Amino acid sequence: MSRVGKAPITLPGGVTLEAAGSEVKVKGPKGALSSPLPPGISLSVEGNQAVLKRRDDSGDMKRLHGMARAILNNHVTGVSTGWKKNLELVGVGYRARSQGSQVVFSLGYSHDVPYDIPEGIKVDVTDQIRLEVTGIDKQKVGQVAAEMRSLRPPEPYKGKGVKYANERIRRKAGKTGKGGKK
Repeated sequence: MSRVGKAPITLPGGVTLEAAGSEVKVKGPKGALSSPLPPGISLSVEGNQAVLKRRDDSGDMKRLHGMARAILNNHVTGVSTGWKKNLELVGVGYRARSQGSQVVFSLGYSHDVPYDIPEGIKVDVTDQIRLEVTGIDKQKVGQVAAEMRSLRPPEPYKGKGVKYANERIRRKAGKTGKGGKK
């Protein structure tokens, strides 16, 4: 039995779930999200708890059961409290600034690197080197943060680049000098 799939989803106040055919709509104070429900998985809402049930105990059905429950739980958390990822810029002269619906990065290249912020995501640049990516869709927040990080991933010698706030960079030792010919 799927341990993730059989756990009920607790619905906080103000969050509603409704299944319309093969699609589940989640509405809350921060917005609304919808997700497809895999065939063979059914949803029942009792009070403030939602339970997903599967048709049979085949391996594929067990995997779909756990995945559907995890996605639905992430949607419930997103519409009630939201998701966020924090990024930091490490390096001399590395900066970011907001310009309308873009974030413009100065990352040591000969030019600035603009990044268009997608719909439903908010990016706050606090002090030129810290960014906070927020939104209600966990997948979209993580994707935007990963795309921003990929503009200049941290390098292992000095740690320069765009990194997650809680990320530890494995450092390498640099070259050891000989000190001249003998």
